[in-house]
Amino acid sequence: MYKKILVPLDGSKLAECALDHAKTIAGGCSVPEVILFRVVEPNPAASEALSEGAGMYEELNDQMQQLAEKYIAAMTLRLRQESGIDIHSAVAYGYAANEILEYAAKNHVDLIIMTSHGRSGISRWLFGSVAERVSQHSTIPVLIVAPAGCRDENPAEPKK
Repeated sequence: MYKKILVPLDGSKLAECALDHAKTIAGGCSVPEVILFRVVEPNPAASEALSEGAGMYEELNDQMQQLAEKYIAAMTLRLRQESGIDIHSAVAYGYAANEILEYAAKNHVDLIIMTSHGRSGISRWLFGSVAERVSQHSTIPVLIVAPAGCRDENPAEPKK
């Protein structure tokens, strides 16, 4: 059923909770390819550097890109060693939800597995939800994992 799974990671431990699900689905469904994907988003500090000069802006962007590539390479190696699955990686620059959707469409991805950070209220309004935007605009299935520990309380448990 699935031939290619995309797992967007943002560098956080919460985002990495999607990896266990990707391993299980890829192994159980004999998925030939899993892609770990990292998006380097425009940084407000980079905008300030732009006012100081284009050289500083480019240097900051290069550093962010190098860190993202180093992170995704380490995660790819780790997942290959743990699972034996064919793991690839990619890094893009732009706005996370847009880049995830574009990459998935261009590369014929069959499933996106990602986590939700569990923001609610004002923080969700301020920061938005990449997972929500991806799930609303995707033309392919999206599995959103709510990792343990991302919620303050369990809604299934009565309040004390």
